[in-house]
Amino acid sequence: MAKGLEIERKFLVEFPDIEKLNVKRRLNITQTYLHRGKNNSQRRVRRLEETGNVFYTYTEKIFVSPSIREETEYDITADEYKKLLSDSDSSLVPVVKTRICFDYKNQFFELDTYPFSKDLAVMELELGSPEQVIDFPDSVRVIKDVTADSRYSNASLSAAGAFPCSQPDDRST
Repeated sequence: MAKGLEIERKFLVEFPDIEKLNVKRRLNITQTYLHRGKNNSQRRVRRLEETGNVFYTYTEKIFVSPSIREETEYDITADEYKKLLSDSDSSLVPVVKTRICFDYKNQFFELDTYPFSKDLAVMELELGSPEQVIDFPDSVRVIKDVTADSRYSNASLSAAGAFPCSQPDDRST
């Protein structure tokens, strides 16, 4: 069981040329939100598929700030997953996405792609501190930082079935 603080930044990016990335993993994810837990925590289960293997996780998060969360996450069995699905929050649409994990200059990025867009994606990076400087790959064009924009949460994107309409900002972060 992993428990601790998660410090993460999230960016809207143009869909990059995957061949130019140092890809380490590619996962197909179905993420289902459950009813809120203690202290109004966000609860979810995931079905993850990687190279034909399927595994499941349970996660509980308490949001401290837009970029910092208290997180508890652990693997569960297929039977536990099915049982937890009975507590799914029907007001939230399950999230279906492909996650491409890659390294760049000792940073581990996660690029989430969604079936509703071939042009845009969301890229995340876990940090050691909120002030950590991020070195972006030249092959990825960052449109803007969406860490604090709830319209780019997985639940919001899945419910809308599209990215919010907005004007791209400069690459500054």
